[in-house]
Amino acid sequence: MYRNILLKDEEGISLITINRPKYLNALDRTTVEELSSVIDLAGADEKIKVIILTGAGDKAFVAGGDIAYMENLTALEAREFALFGMGVLRKIENLPKPVIAAINGFCLGGGCELAMACDFRIASLNAKFGQPEVGLGVTAGFGGTQRLPRLIGAGMAKQLHYTGDIIDAEEALRIGLVNEVVSAGDLINHVKGIANRVIARGQLAVRFSKTCINEGMQTDIDRAMTIEADIFSLCFSTEDQKEGMKAFVEKRKPLFQER
Repeated sequence: MYRNILLKDEEGISLITINRPKYLNALDRTTVEELSSVIDLAGADEKIKVIILTGAGDKAFVAGGDIAYMENLTALEAREFALFGMGVLRKIENLPKPVIAAINGFCLGGGCELAMACDFRIASLNAKFGQPEVGLGVTAGFGGTQRLPRLIGAGMAKQLHYTGDIIDAEEALRIGLVNEVVSAGDLINHVKGIANRVIARGQLAVRFSKTCINEGMQTDIDRAMTIEADIFSLCFSTEDQKEGMKAFVEKRKPLFQER
């Protein structure tokens, strides 16, 4: 169905794999278009509760944009490609369902931007991170100059963007770019374990939490508190809230129905 994407659904999890290992899973136009399509597919599937994004092989999550594809773009073509890529990453960011990046190997440039559009990131010990675009005479183009400072602070983000330095997984963990670092062999199973813990919770509440965080991060603290209060109160109109609290009082596991 897809040339550069592998899709595997199992027990509420959609595992999406960028599949260009010969090119270290670099993002060309076709791959970004297919990623957009598969995100729509997973987002619309009611059986899917959590999405995991990863890269094929053990060398790269996504090593960046496909330089061979971008090399001869005009300024107008480059702008269109940037806006298209940004739109796909915003789609991932705004998807109601949680999206987790399982980062194996190189996570550079467009790959780092893709990972940052996910809700959070789990890395393998061999992962490498960076925004090395300045070494090619360009800036980041898929939102890297905007998401990285929001995640790790402006000073560290500027250092990484200005120098193009590549950092290892432990440094990425130290500066808050990733949540955890695990062995490469354990990466996917570990991330699936996290996904299953998310699936066991009230899915309406999980999605409402994502909305609260995403919208609240884009406004002042007082408006953000109002957003949270509104969504918190909305939870009390759901059957899941009634079941969750009743189960707690009765000391049993809740049976959420997403209603």
